[in-house]
Amino acid sequence: QVQLVESGGGLVQPGGSLRLSCAASGMIFSIYNMGWYRQAPGKQRELVAIMTSGGSINYADSVKGRFTISRDNAKNTVSLQMDSLKPEDTAVYYCHGYWTFRSYWGQGTHVTVSS
Repeated sequence: QVQLVESGGGLVQPGGSLRLSCAASGMIFSIYNMGWYRQAPGKQRELVAIMTSGGSINYADSVKGRFTISRDNAKNTVSLQMDSLKPEDTAVYYCHGYWTFRSYWGQGTHVTVSS
């Protein structure tokens, strides 16, 4: 049974930082492309960052230069370092893994950026 479990969300002031982590189990983690998505209230879920199994990385334009995705295949984890946070980064952040037709989501972790 595949599980993706996010952690690290919370309340942070504008300009602050948070680090999200996603622990994967029940899958051959190293072959999966791993990403982070977010969904703000009343909006569609959107891609934040993705890191392929080969190490290629893409970011949404809105987070380039502020967020950094990384993965540790030995620990089956993918992380998202979020710096210079803005109120518009407030959302539920989801971990996602996919390989061929297999696609899995975590349950999400809340990030609120507010003073």
